[in-house]
Amino acid sequence: MPSIEIYTQPGCPFCVRAVQLLRSKNVDFKEINAPRGTAERQQAYERSGGGTTVPQTFVDGECLGGCDNLMALERQGKLDAALGLA
Repeated sequence: MPSIEIYTQPGCPFCVRAVQLLRSKNVDFKEINAPRGTAERQQAYERSGGGTTVPQTFVDGECLGGCDNLMALERQGKLDAALGLA
């Protein structure tokens, strides 16, 4: 299984939605709390190549993007493969 990480912020509805989608896929993932102004948020920004919003999702170090990106991959039938399920 690939390493899956998602940077989130408390109270963020997009983060909740993205985490729910990952849980629905029954994959193991690490949720990293990254509120504004924290080192974790800066790390998400740097790793994503400048993504300023959360969530930011990574699979084996590759950025899949935020909630909209995950939902788009799911609609296209490509999320399972991106998560190493297919």
